[in-house]
Amino acid sequence: MRIFKALMLAAGLSFSAAAAHAADTVRVSLFSWPGYGFWFIAQEKNLVPDLDLEITIIEDPYESFSLMSAGALDVTSSTAEYGPIAADKDVPVKLVTYTNPSYGTDKIVLAPGVNGAEDLKGESVAVLEGGLTQIFMGIWLEQNGVSIKDVQFTNLIMDDAVGALVGGNVKAAEFWEPFGSQALDALPGATVAASSAEGDWIETALLGDGMYMSDAFLEDKPELAAKTMEAYFKAVAFWKENPEEGNKIIAKGLNFPVADVEKVIGKNGEILKGGIWVFDAEQAGKFMGVIPGELPLGPQNGQMAQHWATTTDWWLKFGLIDERHPIDAGVNTAPLETVLAP
Repeated sequence: MRIFKALMLAAGLSFSAAAAHAADTVRVSLFSWPGYGFWFIAQEKNLVPDLDLEITIIEDPYESFSLMSAGALDVTSSTAEYGPIAADKDVPVKLVTYTNPSYGTDKIVLAPGVNGAEDLKGESVAVLEGGLTQIFMGIWLEQNGVSIKDVQFTNLIMDDAVGALVGGNVKAAEFWEPFGSQALDALPGATVAASSAEGDWIETALLGDGMYMSDAFLEDKPELAAKTMEAYFKAVAFWKENPEEGNKIIAKGLNFPVADVEKVIGKNGEILKGGIWVFDAEQAGKFMGVIPGELPLGPQNGQMAQHWATTTDWWLKFGLIDERHPIDAGVNTAPLETVLAP
């Protein structure tokens, strides 16, 4: 009997090991921001059991794109403007879905003594070059009569931009939360010149985030790509139903205070004015033009096409791309279509 039990135990262990071994590994990156933290929920709650998410925090999104090009990374979450650059530079990476518009999390903060755009002529301003922060700053400058050629754009990640503004090395910076609040708290007299909660930013959804996958991952493992996106949107659904628990998981994954997570995504699983609007799968599908239907707050069905056109205009203006490309050169909605299939 003991031998039989031992054999059964060994067989059970072998089966368990094989089952665990059968999980598909997907290499995911994000930078330290709560809007990307849903990957930690998917991982901790094991929302797609046969998926093994290896999550790495990489603060520079361009490093993630380079790793994807080199075959060392499959998926990254980042701001949603990289597609035209990838298409222009033949980078084998595609935007596969838009995930959230900014609804106040993005701010342009001016140093004490700077009263407006005119005071920034000849000065340095901090942005993430090649990111939507640069476009936001460019639009605000031009709306206030200052050419982008009249300022010096300094490429800094968020932590470094806070230090540069507080230290007086730049006279303005674009931040998303919680970094904007950190800068304002650390620098008495600093002011907010513009916010994505104002004007038509939520209607255009120009400032927002997305999910990218490498061409190799999309082409060689299409089912796994769809399964990975499914895990992400299951995490969003979990968070909407369990925001307190979800926020704690995100905070732990990022090593952030829960309060900083709440500044970005809120406490109740709903749209947060002053933060972001987290899309569920159907909202993402409407934004990308994959399924019919209207969105609240103004974005149109298929709004991604206008997003592509606007970011292309600005990358041409900044000299980061050489020519226009069709949207399908940088966007692949196949995983989203699979997730949304009846």
